[in-house]
Amino acid sequence: MPITTCIFDAYGTLFDVNAAAREAASEPGQEALAAIWPQLARDWRLKQLQYTWLRAVAGRHTDFWQVTQDGLDWAMEAAGLEDPILRQRLLDLYQTLSAYPEVPAMLSTLKARGLSTGILSNGSPRMLASAVQSAGIGPQLDAVLSVESVGVFKPHADVYDLVEAHFGCARAEVLFVSSNGWDAAGAAGFGFTTAWVNRMAEPVDRLYATPHHVLSDLTTISDLC
Repeated sequence: MPITTCIFDAYGTLFDVNAAAREAASEPGQEALAAIWPQLARDWRLKQLQYTWLRAVAGRHTDFWQVTQDGLDWAMEAAGLEDPILRQRLLDLYQTLSAYPEVPAMLSTLKARGLSTGILSNGSPRMLASAVQSAGIGPQLDAVLSVESVGVFKPHADVYDLVEAHFGCARAEVLFVSSNGWDAAGAAGFGFTTAWVNRMAEPVDRLYATPHHVLSDLTTISDLC
């Protein structure tokens, strides 16, 4: 069955999750952050993801914006940064993360070929709307789907089921793309064809399913459809 629908994870896949810390570190007066921003960005992202998994397992859902703040607070404390103004600046920048350079052209190519496109993300609707608007990719997306409509984070099956429910397509018609190996595995286990955007050249996660394709960036997505 041919692919008719291309669905993307948002954070780390379309939007550069390191951009907030990197941009803040380049601003005047942020010498302390400039010295450690890569580690802060890694810790922030790791805790953000860990908290989604732990909340899902415990049945203690909250929206992704709260999880994002909690992850930043942990990362800043680990780095010895006690700066409420910097904290707010990092959160403001996270609302308008830049898209990876190849994203606009890639989405335009998919739309020109008649494919449906969308986002399926842990992000809250308000976060996603801000990021999509900032990146200017709204016209290239048919839907922006958030886990908030089901109240549980990925990789729960109820999240992936949002795609079928919205687009009215079969699982075999969906190409799901994520920079998170565990997310690509979860979608593969659900029945989607999956592409893992492995920007960091990491090993494949040892899970119940594996991605069908492994890519270094998003430039060749249209070749898979």
